[in-house]
Amino acid sequence: MMTKVGHLPEETSSFVGRRAELARLHTALTTRRMTTLIGPGGVGKTRLALRAARAVADRYADGAWWADLSPLSDDRLLLPTVSDAVGLADHTLRMPVEALCEWLGDKHLLLVLDSAEHLRGPCSHLLAEILTTSIGLTVLVTSRQPLGTRGEHVVEVPPLPVDGAPDALQLFADRLRAADPRAGLDAPGDEVAAAEICRRLEGIPLAIELAAAGIGRHSVAQLATRIGTRFDARSGTLALAPGGSRLDILADETAWPRRHRTLRTAIGWSHELCTPLERLLWARLTPLRTDFDAEVAREVCAGGPLTPDEVDRALQGLVAQSVVQRDGDRYRMLDTLREYGRMWLAELGEARAAADRHAGSFLGLARRAHEGWTGPDQVSWYHKVSDTHLDLCAALEHLLAHDVEGAQEMAGRVGFFWACCGHLSEARNYAQRALDAGPVEGPHRTRLHWVLGVAALLQSDFATAEKYGALCTATALYDRDDEGMLGATYLSGLTQLMTGQPAAALEAAGRVLRMTEGVPVDSGHRLRCRLVIVFALTALGRLAESEAAATALRQACERGGEFWTRSYADYQLALIALLQGRPEASATHARAMLAGKHRLRDSFGIALGLDLLAAAIAAQGAGAQAARVYGTGHAYWRMVGHPQRGTPELGPVREHCELQARAAVGDEAYQRAFERGQSDNAEVGLAAALRTELQL
Repeated sequence: MMTKVGHLPEETSSFVGRRAELARLHTALTTRRMTTLIGPGGVGKTRLALRAARAVADRYADGAWWADLSPLSDDRLLLPTVSDAVGLADHTLRMPVEALCEWLGDKHLLLVLDSAEHLRGPCSHLLAEILTTSIGLTVLVTSRQPLGTRGEHVVEVPPLPVDGAPDALQLFADRLRAADPRAGLDAPGDEVAAAEICRRLEGIPLAIELAAAGIGRHSVAQLATRIGTRFDARSGTLALAPGGSRLDILADETAWPRRHRTLRTAIGWSHELCTPLERLLWARLTPLRTDFDAEVAREVCAGGPLTPDEVDRALQGLVAQSVVQRDGDRYRMLDTLREYGRMWLAELGEARAAADRHAGSFLGLARRAHEGWTGPDQVSWYHKVSDTHLDLCAALEHLLAHDVEGAQEMAGRVGFFWACCGHLSEARNYAQRALDAGPVEGPHRTRLHWVLGVAALLQSDFATAEKYGALCTATALYDRDDEGMLGATYLSGLTQLMTGQPAAALEAAGRVLRMTEGVPVDSGHRLRCRLVIVFALTALGRLAESEAAATALRQACERGGEFWTRSYADYQLALIALLQGRPEASATHARAMLAGKHRLRDSFGIALGLDLLAAAIAAQGAGAQAARVYGTGHAYWRMVGHPQRGTPELGPVREHCELQARAAVGDEAYQRAFERGQSDNAEVGLAAALRTELQL
C-alpha cells in the first residue's frame, strides 16, 4: 500500500535487491530525458521506479511527482490526472495540454507515469508535447511495453535472480514475517524449500508475495510441495472455484509469455486458496478506481450471499492473502490482481450489476456530500469528493449510458465541489453532457445550469456565466424553487461584481433574500447570497455596513462548521480593514482566510488570500516579507493558470501596497524576496506566510 509523502508515494514494505537495476536507472535518469521501465505485470516496475525516483528527487529543483495511470480506463482523464499530479488546477479556457505545457515550461522536475501500458498511444503523444516545450523535464514511465516515443530509453526489469543470489529468498522471508512476525525460515529444510518456491515462481516478486501470504496452516516445505505439484501439472488452466467453470483466456498457455503464465498460475493458485465469498469479493471490488474504505466496499460489493458482515470478513481474508493491501483504514488492490478479478467478474456474468452498484454508491456519496456541504463535515466531504474523483467520473460515465436521470442529478450535485477543487473542465463537460443526454426538469436542471455558470465564471468566461445565471433564474422562478433562486442570484451577483456592477448585485441579492425567507439560514445558497451582499457593500465603499454584514456572516458559518463561505467572509474582513487603514487586523483576517482555504485545498482561494496578506504586510512596512508573500501568491496564481484575479476594487490596493513594499526595501531587495517566494515549494511558502511575526 502506498500513501503520499510530498509528491511521491511512501514505501510501506521492505525493498529487496535490485542494486544493478537501480544503478542502471540512476544513470538513465541523469543522462536521458525519458526512460521507460518495461516488464510483465508483477515484476516490480512500480517499486523500482519509486525507489529510483526517491533517490534522485533532490537533483530536481521542483521535485519528483507521481501520476498513477492504472485507474484510468481510457485517455479521457489522462490530462487531468497528470495535471493534478504536478499541482496544476487550471482555471482558464485554454486547451488542457496548452496549460500543462506552460505550467511545466520553466520547471526542473521528474515526472513519473506509472502503469502506462493501456494508454501507450495517448501517453506517447502527450510526452512528445511536454518534453518538447519543457526542457527541464525528465520523465520516467512504467509499462509492460515501450511507448514508442521519440528519444525513449528502454530499461527492462527482470525478475529477481533465483540461482546464486539471495534476493528472491529475502523477499519471501520478509513477506512471511510481515504476515506473521513469528514466522521465519528456521525449521530444517525451510530455506531449501523456500528457494524451491522462488525458483518455481521464476523470481517474480508478486508471485512470491502471494505465495508467502498463502502459507496459512502449511509449513514452508508443504507449501513448496503444493506449488510444485501445481506447476508440474502445467496448470495454465486456472480453476476459479472448485468444480466451477474456467476462463478460456487463461486456458491457452500459448496466449501468454512464459513469465506471464507463471504469474497467472500463481494468481490462480492464490485465488483457489480464497473462500468462495473472498473470491466473489475479489471480483466485485474491481470497479473501484481509487483507494477505498470498508464502508465503500460494503456499498459496492454487498448483495446475495455477500452480506455487509461477510464483506468485512472477506475483506480481511483478502488482506491476509495479500490480494488487497491495507494502510490504516484504506484499502487498495494492485492492478494485476484487479485484472484477474475483472475476468472472474465477467465469467460470473456480474459485470453490469457490479457497475450499477458502483455507480449507485457514488451517486449516494454525491447526494450526501451535497446535503452535508454547510455542516460540520464540510471539509471531510470536500476531501472525499476530491479523493474519489476518478470513481465519480467512472460512475458518471456509467450513468450517462444507463441512467440519464441519475447522471443529471449526480453532475449537478458534485459540480460545485469540482469547481472548487479546480476540476473546472470536468465540471463543465459532465454538466453539458448530462443536459444533452435527455430532458431534465426541476432542481436537477437548475443545478446543471448553475454548475455550468459557476465553472464559466471561474474561467473568466463572463458572458457564459451571465447566460447561465439568467437561465437559472428563469427555471427556478418557473419551478418556484427558492434554493434555485438563491443559487441563481449568487451566480449572477458574482458575475456583476466581476464586471463592475456592484449596485445591481446588491439590489438583486437583497431582494431575493427577502423573497426566500423560508429557506433555512444555514442553507449553502443562502450563505453564498449573503456573501454577494458583503462583496457589493465593500465595492460601493460602504465599509461599516460591509464589516457588520461580513462579521454576522462569519458567525453564522462558524456556528454550522462551514468553512468555504466563512473563508470569503474573512477575506472581505481583511480587505475592509486594509481599506480602513488597519493593516494588523487585515493580516489577521487574511491568515484566517488562508487557513480555511488550505484545509479545503483551494488553490484559487489561497492565491487571493496571499495577495491580500502581502498587501497587509507591506502596509506595516515589512517590504521584503511582503515581497516574498507576493511571490508565493504568484506561484499559486500560476497553479490556476491566471494572472492575479479578484474583484475590481482590489487592483488599486495591490498596486499601492506593492509600491509601499518596494519603497521600504528598494527594488533589488524586493525582487530577490519576490523570486524566493515564487521559487519556494508552495506548501513551504504558504507556511512562511502564515507565520505571524513581522520581519521589518
